[in-house]
Amino acid sequence: MMEILFVSHKYPPATGGMEKQSFELINGMKPLAKVHTILYEGKGSRISFFLRLNKRILQTLKENPGIRVIHFNDGLIAAASLMHKGYSQIKRTATLHGLDVVFPALPYQRLIFPLFNRFDLLFAVSRATAQACRDRKIADEKIVVLNNGVDPRIASTAAPAAVMQMLTDKYGVSVQGRKILLAMGRPVKRKGFSWFIKHVMPQLHPDFILLLIGPVQDPKSKEAKLLKFIPPFLKHKAELFLGYPSDESNIEKLLRKSPSNKAVHRLGKLPLHEITDILSIADAFIMPNIEVEGDMEGFGLVCLEAAMCGTKVFASASGGITDAIIHGKNGYLLPPGHVSSWVHQLNLLSAQPESFALKPGEIAAFTASKFNWKKMCEEYLQHFQRLQQAAKQ
Repeated sequence: MMEILFVSHKYPPATGGMEKQSFELINGMKPLAKVHTILYEGKGSRISFFLRLNKRILQTLKENPGIRVIHFNDGLIAAASLMHKGYSQIKRTATLHGLDVVFPALPYQRLIFPLFNRFDLLFAVSRATAQACRDRKIADEKIVVLNNGVDPRIASTAAPAAVMQMLTDKYGVSVQGRKILLAMGRPVKRKGFSWFIKHVMPQLHPDFILLLIGPVQDPKSKEAKLLKFIPPFLKHKAELFLGYPSDESNIEKLLRKSPSNKAVHRLGKLPLHEITDILSIADAFIMPNIEVEGDMEGFGLVCLEAAMCGTKVFASASGGITDAIIHGKNGYLLPPGHVSSWVHQLNLLSAQPESFALKPGEIAAFTASKFNWKKMCEEYLQHFQRLQQAAKQ
């Protein structure tokens, strides 16, 4: 059985698309290969984890001489490994998610990222991510596009009336008789939440209500305090590097400023079962991403999770989202930042819902057939095996 070492600093209990992909890849690979791991799971210093990584990898290789492939699960940890010594004989691969390709720091773009050609194989989570690699002079033969998966078992079985009552009792939000739009994720600028609230919501039918799911940033957090001391010309890069919710202040200002935004409710970070319950009664899940220089949506896993619940998805045709949502099959793609298109389509959903023919069962079935974690892991294994075979020749 093939032996693989997986190295990741994006792993539960932390949450997010990269953490989910890392978890599913590592655990889905266990029935297929002998898996070894070096993971940062939130204990101790992340800086210490990186500083000790070279030594830990060498120790793991010494204890397990059968390891032939090391896989780094994102661009940051892959970049750190470029400085490592002592295991050049082992095939090295990495997954690239989007931001770790386009991060707008000149030293990274000119000096570090071109060195990714040293890896034996780079897995891009979407065609857009792969193209961003090619644009930065990564050899085409080093790149393979391999989409993320989705859990087919996440759909809710809760009764709609019970979900509505939960929203009223627990979150003080009455959705009775309303058209429910749902958006989810960390409020970073590329997600387009403040853009949608400012430009689209005021022009929608008054029956619409927007529910935002995702962490609400504490203005007194360590990250917020740190960013106050960073010069303006470095702030955008610092926000991207720290994963800081750069759209937070814009959203809060808009919600305080306009009475029309009383139709927008922030629910905060919710458990998975509540998210799937709300998706089951939502009229649409929206992902209104906008183009932001130096950032990109590498894939759009939340779109797939919404689609697996049978929810109609309206998403921007931006970055890797076009790999996750296939127009007319498991959702609808709209031009990013185009106000009139978003207003027209969502108002049409309210006035003539029959215009959008996709049924919940069709949406879920198509998504499950095209995207699943088991399929993803099997394809990773095939590429790992090819590398192993090439090394023997």
